[in-house]
Amino acid sequence: MNRRTFLASSAALVAAACSESPAPEAAPEAPAQAQGPVPIIDTHVHLYDSTRPGGAPWPPASNELIFRKNLPDKLREVTEGLNVVGAIKVEASPLFEDNQWVLDVIEQAPIMVGMIGNLEPDKPEFAGHLENFGKNPLYLGIRYGYLWGRDLREMVAKPAFIDGLKLLAEHDMTLDTANPSVRALEDIVELTDKVPNLRVVLDHLPKLEEPPPGPERDAYHAAMTALGSRPNVFVKVSAVLRNIDGRVPDDVEIYRAKLDEMWATFGDDRVLYGSDWPNSEPLGLYPKVLGVVQRYASEKSREQQEKYFWKNSVAAYRWKKRAPDQPERA
Repeated sequence: MNRRTFLASSAALVAAACSESPAPEAAPEAPAQAQGPVPIIDTHVHLYDSTRPGGAPWPPASNELIFRKNLPDKLREVTEGLNVVGAIKVEASPLFEDNQWVLDVIEQAPIMVGMIGNLEPDKPEFAGHLENFGKNPLYLGIRYGYLWGRDLREMVAKPAFIDGLKLLAEHDMTLDTANPSVRALEDIVELTDKVPNLRVVLDHLPKLEEPPPGPERDAYHAAMTALGSRPNVFVKVSAVLRNIDGRVPDDVEIYRAKLDEMWATFGDDRVLYGSDWPNSEPLGLYPKVLGVVQRYASEKSREQQEKYFWKNSVAAYRWKKRAPDQPERA
């Protein structure tokens, strides 16, 4: 074999060997912590100005801890360094004019991605008000429940109220509930029977304790099972902390059973993060309120964390990105 033949044969053998070598394995997915912190949209904050002319209907002056000027700049202050990139204001005022007052306030604050207002669906003027406020993309829906002297069960029985909620659904807006109870859960079951395409968010459900054995517990489980099966019903995992024997623990294990129940009932796609700030402050400052649910969620996958802390809020409220650091779903 001459030198030229030997080199050609060697090259052919190397090429054949390379063609039979297995392809390199794909690089493993980067761990969640390497992807940076999960961005957070807080779906339940309250804004008000107790110092403005006429004051604010809530909170009362007796609540010295939170009776103050509570606007978006304060929210930025208390959430600094926590990766809270956006928030939704939930109305805590029964005054009709405060719908516009809130819109005017949040218009100037890109951290606020929207608001849940206060309108009464059974009133003749509801359609006009909804049309007017609905022109602003920051107006995401309304709140109704057992607050401001209202009785949801009484309203669900009224055709005018149901017609109003059908109109809300047609506008692609959301209904937030208030003050959870077994009675309220039963009302929402009936309401969603009548308006199945309406998106409903159950506020502060973790604060509702399971009743003792008996008919009320049976009613609780029946209502939870029904609502858990409805794809347009979301739950706000807010108002989690408890005062136990004069102290408010931040041990996740204290709250695990209730948090597990929320995820087991509604699944990864319908749980939302909400702080209830500043109404939450008597039980803990913002880092403590967030920290408990953040540690619980850290046991889940990156995708599950993102769903809880921001992706599900897009599905529930249809908010639009307003600031560069806010995430955006395709």
